[in-house]
Amino acid sequence: MKIALLGDAHANLPALEAVVAHAREQGVSEFWNVGDFVGYGAFPNEVIRLLRQCGAISIAGNYDLKVVNFPQKEGKWRKSKRGEKYLAFQWAYQQLTRKNRRYLAGLPEEVRMKVAGRRILLVHGSPLSNEEHLTPETPDSWLYELSRLAHVDVLICGHSHQPFARQIGDVFVINTGSVGRPGDGDPRACYALLQISKTKFAVQHYRVAYDVERAAAAIRQSGLPEAFAQMFLQGYDLEYVLGEPHADQQED
Repeated sequence: MKIALLGDAHANLPALEAVVAHAREQGVSEFWNVGDFVGYGAFPNEVIRLLRQCGAISIAGNYDLKVVNFPQKEGKWRKSKRGEKYLAFQWAYQQLTRKNRRYLAGLPEEVRMKVAGRRILLVHGSPLSNEEHLTPETPDSWLYELSRLAHVDVLICGHSHQPFARQIGDVFVINTGSVGRPGDGDPRACYALLQISKTKFAVQHYRVAYDVERAAAAIRQSGLPEAFAQMFLQGYDLEYVLGEPHADQQED
């Protein structure tokens, strides 16, 4: 059984199309998506449509939930969020069809399943918070504790946009990396391929080149800030492209 593990597409359709095509070339049988369909990119509806067409098992990311709740938070966020992030929430909400808003709002925040005898959990950030960043620097002891608290053998997450796969004793923790907005300076799309059976468990991350200029051009044509295009072109987050400290990553 080959499964494409992906997340953090952030409305970047060209990147998602390239990942789906690459994964199908590898012979995947399923797509598992850890959320953040929308945000910063110019194709929120198209990204949702493609993932649904793939039959992806999906959860809501923290960004998805913020966007669908934008009307209730608009007044507060107008004062508390930096202008670019407020605009990103507002624009994504306005672009989404009612059907797609309902779809995102109805997604679970975690999915549990059992495959080949292994207990598997899909979360966006961590089992404790959809805004916790699990990265290659996260200590093994904490990853193991999170897995034990969740009572799982395999923990699959995203949110930090930093891919890794680690075995800690009898537990596996996998961060898919980001399809649409990588944060490590490599603008290529990222996803992981999981091969699982009774006798095999293997994970490989792939970086997939795509038409990043198309993604950037669509952002500009939509009237969104140039900084959003530069995030895709450079493979870094908003604070980095604006030359500011990483004080607030919670919307990524």
